[in-house]
Amino acid sequence: MFSRLAVLALLAALPSTVQAAERPPLIVAVSIDQLSSNLFNQYRSQVSGGFKTLIDQGRLYANGYQTHGVTVTCAGHATLLTGRHPATNGIPANDWIDTTTGETTYCLAAPDNHLAHGDDTSDNGPVGPQRMTATTLGDWIKAGDPAARVFAVSGKDRGAIAMAGQRPDGAFWFTGAFGLTTYVEPGQTAEARLAPVAEFNQAFQAAAAQIEQGGAEQGEGDATSDDIPPFWSGAYPQCQALARGWTVGDFTFASQVPPASQQFDTSPLLDEATLDAGRYLIESQQLGARGHTDVLSVSLSGTDRIGHSYGTQGPEMCEQMHRLDAALGRFMQALPAGTVLVLTSDHGGSDFPERMAEQGSVDSRRLDPAMTRRINDTLRQRFGLDANPLVSGGGGFVIVDGERRALAEPMRSQVLAAAVELLNAESDVELAVARDELLAEPLPTEVNPENLTVRERLRLSAVAERSPDILRAWKWGVNSAVRQGGAVASHGSPWDYDRRVPIVFWKAGEPLPAQERFWPIRTVDIAPTLAAIVGVTPAETIDGRCVELSFGDAPVCPAP
Repeated sequence: MFSRLAVLALLAALPSTVQAAERPPLIVAVSIDQLSSNLFNQYRSQVSGGFKTLIDQGRLYANGYQTHGVTVTCAGHATLLTGRHPATNGIPANDWIDTTTGETTYCLAAPDNHLAHGDDTSDNGPVGPQRMTATTLGDWIKAGDPAARVFAVSGKDRGAIAMAGQRPDGAFWFTGAFGLTTYVEPGQTAEARLAPVAEFNQAFQAAAAQIEQGGAEQGEGDATSDDIPPFWSGAYPQCQALARGWTVGDFTFASQVPPASQQFDTSPLLDEATLDAGRYLIESQQLGARGHTDVLSVSLSGTDRIGHSYGTQGPEMCEQMHRLDAALGRFMQALPAGTVLVLTSDHGGSDFPERMAEQGSVDSRRLDPAMTRRINDTLRQRFGLDANPLVSGGGGFVIVDGERRALAEPMRSQVLAAAVELLNAESDVELAVARDELLAEPLPTEVNPENLTVRERLRLSAVAERSPDILRAWKWGVNSAVRQGGAVASHGSPWDYDRRVPIVFWKAGEPLPAQERFWPIRTVDIAPTLAAIVGVTPAETIDGRCVELSFGDAPVCPAP
């Protein structure tokens, strides 16, 4: 679904980048969606591309952390370049139930905006950064230098927008065969908003049409043309050796490459296309070549979508990691000298519990599907309710009536207290706690993420009016229920397999001796560290602190 030759031809016609002086010419922030430290470490001895360069030449923190408890995509991405936890940046989850209306609200919903490709019913509908109550590194740089350019590209809207900030020059994500789209605010035009990627989209659409003419499905190594890479190559014997069938939930699942159903969005090609789009933006917008410090965020969604669809320990993720490593290497080779790159993730993830249990993880299991029904039956009988009051959403539960609106007081508080007690009595529940109880507690000041309690992690995810009435943490190893056609594995817990992620800093053109640092740092520490390197000050109080990278002779971080 993507023509690399067509895009490379566009790149060849663009002016080459030049090295800037002193301050980094370009900051590149790469987020690999669902790249846990466990997965990163599992493949680090097998890589030869971008990952190997980062390991051999970077400042590697294998023990980086998303510090909060509800470890999902929108919340995680919003921490990376704001330096703020969900509790202070306003994004606690991917979506939440508005108990004043009964409607589900997407984390970046912006009803006044439109989608540039013309279909506001697609993707997650009209979106924008307005619900994020924080600014980003790009915003801080542009405040001091309006000529600086800030762009973001992703497979998902929330991967692009949450890192791009409030006033970027462009935040783009893939949508169907159209290519890259973006949001259009009142007074703007779709044509102007898409101008930075117009030629890229033309090449993408031509490749999509070529695939459609040759057949929608691609087989193993069976692209419709030599210049269009296959969704899945099957080119890695070590990956093919992992193929086998599984019983997942109540259906059978063939873990194989190529998968039975092939889609661009759930294949390694998604991240390859995203990285090529990032390179296209660097060249076409002359990022890092104009005497200003520019910012490019690249959020790679393929690992997350493959992890959800197929798990993390099969042939699908194996091929994804090898192809991502190679694509990342090609991208890094094209960066202007002096570029400072950071690579991390919005959250981690494990595998589907059936495979984990067979491989010796005795605590891995599916969430009891009858739990919520059992608690609702008790609550309805005890309080004489005519509808289930406990509804799941946003990393917990809300207490509502039959139209998903908040129950009137004092009934709401009574039902909530009873629900918390019943949840904490369940064997699958580690902790259930009322949101308002958490909000009455001060934010944790502990900077070592390993020392935080589960309750403190949930406190860092609690946002008034957006977080659910009850925040909850399942027991270690408990994964959500599964249905055929849905995700076989998920994430979102406060446990280290979901919140521990790699954080690697690297400088292009200036190879440094490998330095792995075992002590933990947090994703909220990334933005203040990059800000110190650039020489800008955050626009507001942030939660993170600068990490000294020793890229040069002089210290970068201000004195504590």
